[in-house]
Amino acid sequence: MNAKNDEYSRLKEIIREKSWRRGTFTLTSGRTSDFYIDGKQTTLSAEGAYLCGKLLYQLIAADRQAISAVGGMTLGADPLVTAVAIASHLAGHPIPAFIVRKEAKGHGTGNFIEGLSNMPAGGVVALVEDVVTTGGTLLKVIERVRAAGFRVGLLVTVVDRQEGGAEALAAAGYPLKALFTRAELMETP
Repeated sequence: MNAKNDEYSRLKEIIREKSWRRGTFTLTSGRTSDFYIDGKQTTLSAEGAYLCGKLLYQLIAADRQAISAVGGMTLGADPLVTAVAIASHLAGHPIPAFIVRKEAKGHGTGNFIEGLSNMPAGGVVALVEDVVTTGGTLLKVIERVRAAGFRVGLLVTVVDRQEGGAEALAAAGYPLKALFTRAELMETP
């Protein structure tokens, strides 16, 4: 097994250990589910953050687009965008991070987007998310990023729950790339 496969396997273990829960849960979308993936338990752990950042950066770099920044909706994307920015710096191809607020800042600049001074005007950005269910959060981020004058070049997630999000995003013209799908996480090692 090569190092890349070892990293994917290890991240899968961490997600299953720290983030995967069985029970009855109400999701952000309002849907009820018999399992929950609390991505922040993985992305806020040191090893999980490192592996997510490195593997998401590799997805972004493999796409071969000139990505000028990586961002996402606060709170789920906060540790991910930081981890990707650090991984990109360590790889010698730094990509700055930005965060999209849920509500416009009520003071100062009043911006929805934090980190604008690190982003070239009109640049192509990659958007990240920890878990995608319906795609609603990413669609909202796309809207805000485009309203700020940026182009969305790539959408990446740690986990695609395979509940219509990838299809909704593709229908809007934005294909989703995932490190893992629900089916892959449910596979026994």
